[in-house]
Amino acid sequence: MARPTKPITLTSGQGALIQTLFSCREITHSLAQRVRMVLKISEGHTNKSVSKELGVSEETVGTWRKRWVESSADLDKLEQKPKQLREKIINVLADKPRSGCPDTFTPEQVCLILAVACEKPPEAISHWSRNDLVHEVTRRGIVEKISPSSIGRFLEQGDLKPHRSKYWLNHEVEDEADFRKEVREICKIYHQAQELHEKGIHVISVDEKTGVQALERTYPTRSMEPGKPEAQEFEYTRHGTQALIANFEVATGKVICPSVGDTRTEVDYVAHIRTTVETDPEGEWIFIQDQLNTHKSEGLVNLVAELCDLNDDLGEKGNTLILKDMKTRAEFLSDKKHRIRFIYTPKHCSWLNQVEIWFGILTRRLLKRGDFLSTTDLKRKMLAFIELFNKTMAKPFRWTYIGKPLMV
Repeated sequence: MARPTKPITLTSGQGALIQTLFSCREITHSLAQRVRMVLKISEGHTNKSVSKELGVSEETVGTWRKRWVESSADLDKLEQKPKQLREKIINVLADKPRSGCPDTFTPEQVCLILAVACEKPPEAISHWSRNDLVHEVTRRGIVEKISPSSIGRFLEQGDLKPHRSKYWLNHEVEDEADFRKEVREICKIYHQAQELHEKGIHVISVDEKTGVQALERTYPTRSMEPGKPEAQEFEYTRHGTQALIANFEVATGKVICPSVGDTRTEVDYVAHIRTTVETDPEGEWIFIQDQLNTHKSEGLVNLVAELCDLNDDLGEKGNTLILKDMKTRAEFLSDKKHRIRFIYTPKHCSWLNQVEIWFGILTRRLLKRGDFLSTTDLKRKMLAFIELFNKTMAKPFRWTYIGKPLMV
């Protein structure tokens, strides 16, 4: 004869919470399955029928029937306390703690292992791997034996990632005070951009993105399917490159008057600035740019003098006055008395130029996975992306830096 089983009778509160858990998408598969078992048993189904329907053994169903029955008295006491009752139900249907394997490494050993991971590795390797650390800590006698997975677990606990690295630059500043002053001036302009825009003053972050490759995949890209991501052909045909000169309008977040061409020479840059200013010939313009030599060119000085109706004697390039060298030209171009002026970011401070952030958006959203049949196709798609960006995505960047060292 079959062993008699005890029924499960759910109270109204228990039944409501069980139904809620059953419909919840955030619980684990195992907990959802045990909830179904309790529901089926409370409806009068036998262990055998429940096991057959859910695809588990009768012993498993019996285990959870017994667990619920043994906890029924405690569950009944929480009938009027829904929050505590829910926690109790989850605890009843959760796995019991398992003993597992006891720790075999002392805290001192773990600390020594992490200390080794922070040391510079031998000259023969550039960085530590888990296996390297296994050999090193056993060689030093820190432990007699350890697995790579244990090393990995300790590294994770210590938030150490010897397999990863990132670039950084030791930026030597000649005059710290001047450097801070330049950075703060740019940050101040960013924070005033909206107010200046309302007054008709354009604040533009401008730069070039050169060497944009027109890559055509050898075979068509395979569309994604359930369980499979998009598959992009590895091989490609290179059709050449284009140079993009972009203006990021700080107050609106739009990219205005972009220029795309085969080169980015002094002539190209001067023509780009002229085209930009012509959209508001009488307006006031502030351009933020880096210190590339074409940004301090003779052509740019002549353009500003022409558009601002300046009759100053500009001198001769390489010899006298304003055109003498890049320093004198930069001083002229950044003169605050001019209707069109340029502010230069300090050396190695491209992160201060907001258009660089937008270049990252362009790369992620178009260039990285794009397929371009020619340089003409690349130019067309870049301009189409800019148009779409301005219509649907453009908004000012939230610039929080104020030019002071960041506080931890």
